[in-house]
Amino acid sequence: MPEDLGNAEYDYIIIASTKYEGEIRQKLERLLPQNENILSIGEFYYKLFLEENEDRLQDNFMYSYFMGNENVSIDKWLHYYRIYDRYFHAYRGTDVVFLEIGVDKGGSLQMWKNYFGEKATVIGVDIDDKCKVFEQGNAKVEIGLQEDPKFWEHIKDKYPRIDILLDDGGHTMNQQIVTFECMFPFLSDGGIYMCEDTHTSYMENFGGGYGGKNFIGYSKKFIDDMHAHFSKVLQPNYNTESMYSVHF
Repeated sequence: MPEDLGNAEYDYIIIASTKYEGEIRQKLERLLPQNENILSIGEFYYKLFLEENEDRLQDNFMYSYFMGNENVSIDKWLHYYRIYDRYFHAYRGTDVVFLEIGVDKGGSLQMWKNYFGEKATVIGVDIDDKCKVFEQGNAKVEIGLQEDPKFWEHIKDKYPRIDILLDDGGHTMNQQIVTFECMFPFLSDGGIYMCEDTHTSYMENFGGGYGGKNFIGYSKKFIDDMHAHFSKVLQPNYNTESMYSVHF
């Protein structure tokens, strides 16, 4: 029973429910007012991740920026910073044109400006026109629906070159698939297309679900596309000619 927690031995108390996290936390804090080890699943994940990876992250600019940031909100999984740096590091200090879908409170837009440097053009895309306030210098903000092909035609007309596209938008299946189909062919040669938070492919409220039409299932076919020249069944397409590698 919850009343017995004060006499129990434990390292952490993990709140497993996301829906009732606030309510459960309040009750636990009343029972154990001085306890600092009441954690949500996300907080517990971060704690474990830092214990296992802190040494590897010491020289990671984005992680250091995130940890030292006190001005604007940045909402990223911690393990993303190593992945970002692995693929984006070669573009630092260049005139790269970088587009991220999802501006939110503007924190990541500022991070990318600092990461890539003054020569870069950083474009943020969001559905909320209030995000325009974060436009400054080499950081641009475009407002539109990511599942609307006409919006992407506007982007391609306005920006003749995009080197890196990072999809951190609404995470629905339609948004991810439409964005890829509109924008992957537009990337410059040697460019990078990255879609994150693909766990939503398994979540019904995002239009996903195992075995259904989701972005993970859609992108698995890229492997077949890349090898179509060697098949008597598959037909080569744009992906066959254009994809250098696919990483999951």
